[in-house]
Amino acid sequence: LQLTATKGGRRVVREKGTYTILRELHRWEREPDPSSPSWAKVLIGDEPALGLENLLEVKVPEEVEERLRRLDREEEERWRRERAAA
Repeated sequence: LQLTATKGGRRVVREKGTYTILRELHRWEREPDPSSPSWAKVLIGDEPALGLENLLEVKVPEEVEERLRRLDREEEERWRRERAAA
């Protein structure tokens, strides 16, 4: 995931076909990492605007961070319920 933080890192990850491997790993895993969809969006999405190329340096407002954390928790709980029902 750290490699996708910079423009150069994203380029290398794309060139090496890593997305395909990680996508298949995510499908295969019994307990996939909830962050998997996030890195997938980073790899297949458009490059960030000028000045935002390093995603580790982007300032995210506190309320947005909290909302994202809440959504992650909800997604993880939904995944656990689906797994328990299966």
